[in-house]
Amino acid sequence: MTTLDRRLASLRCALGALILLWAGVLIGISFLAAPAKFNAPSLSLPVAMDVGRQEFGLLNRVEIGLAIVTLALAAYVRPRRVIWLPLAVAALVVAVQALWLLPLLDARALSIIQGETPQPAPWHMVYIVLEVTKLLALLVAGWLALRTLRPER
Repeated sequence: MTTLDRRLASLRCALGALILLWAGVLIGISFLAAPAKFNAPSLSLPVAMDVGRQEFGLLNRVEIGLAIVTLALAAYVRPRRVIWLPLAVAALVVAVQALWLLPLLDARALSIIQGETPQPAPWHMVYIVLEVTKLLALLVAGWLALRTLRPER
C-alpha cells in the first residue's frame, strides 16, 4: 500500500467518523435537548420557543458547515457511489430546512413569543419527519462509509 493509498484510506475513515459525528450532533440537539426543554416545568412556552429559535438556528448553521465539509471530503476521497444517496438526502434536508422550513417556524415562534395564538399548522411535524429522515440518512451513510473503506473499482 502506497503512502497515497494509506492517506486516502485514513481520509475515508475520517469521512465515516465525520458523518457519524454529524448524526451525534443531531441526536444531541434535536432528539435530546429540544424535547427536554419543553418538559421543564419552570420554562414558559414563550421562553422555550425563544430558546428553541436560537437552538435550531445555530444547529442549522452548524449542519450547513458539516454538510459542506462532508460533501467536500467525500468529493476528495471518492467513496463508493452508494454512500452519495444518503449524503445527498441529508444535505438536501438541511437546505430545505434552512431555506423554507426554519423561516416558517421562526415566524410562528415569534408570534407565540409576542403572546399570539397562531392557527394550527403542520410545520413542527414536518420538521420532525425531516429530522428523522436526515438522521436515518446519516446513519446509513456513516455505516456504509466505515463498512466500505476501499475505493470503488
